[in-house]
Amino acid sequence: MHGHRFADAPFGPGFGRGHGRGRGGRGRGPESAPPVERSEVAGWFAGRLPDDWFTGPVELTIDRDEITVVGALPEPDAGEGDPAAARAGRIARFREETRGKRMAIADAAQERYGRSVAWGASCGDTREVFTNLSMPVMTRLRQGERLVLDTLVDAGVARSRSEALVWAVRLVGQHADEWLTELRAAMESVEEVRGRGPQVG
Repeated sequence: MHGHRFADAPFGPGFGRGHGRGRGGRGRGPESAPPVERSEVAGWFAGRLPDDWFTGPVELTIDRDEITVVGALPEPDAGEGDPAAARAGRIARFREETRGKRMAIADAAQERYGRSVAWGASCGDTREVFTNLSMPVMTRLRQGERLVLDTLVDAGVARSRSEALVWAVRLVGQHADEWLTELRAAMESVEEVRGRGPQVG
């Protein structure tokens, strides 16, 4: 049984222990994988993926923890059937039939890049990412949210994801001060009304 956390399993080897690969860049602790060149990753997957899987180059989303690979599938001929259901069925079939090969490719990619791999597929206007890694960084953040923090780190706004998250919370607080004030006032009103209610016990 593969220990790698690929797209259809919840976690990969070393979950919670960090990758332990390389020193990483500025603001990146020793547990983070080193930066990678997007073109190098794209080239590697282009050479490794079977030619008959997708209709063109895959869409890659890369952060310090995960590489998400989404490829376009040919649209099925739905005939008299519902086109949306046909597309969903095509994606489900791809997921089931390619599971073993995707596991092997994901294992090789993790060994090469120090990142877990998530898979997805699109068919027409239907798109499905099978499973994204959720990292316990203060809160459980998905890849898109982690990319926001990584952008702040890479831009020098923050030195780490923790600091970037604090910065983001402060920014929201500054620009939503009026709304937060109203929210706190509403909460106080609720507490006041609750306090005037009948006492039990």
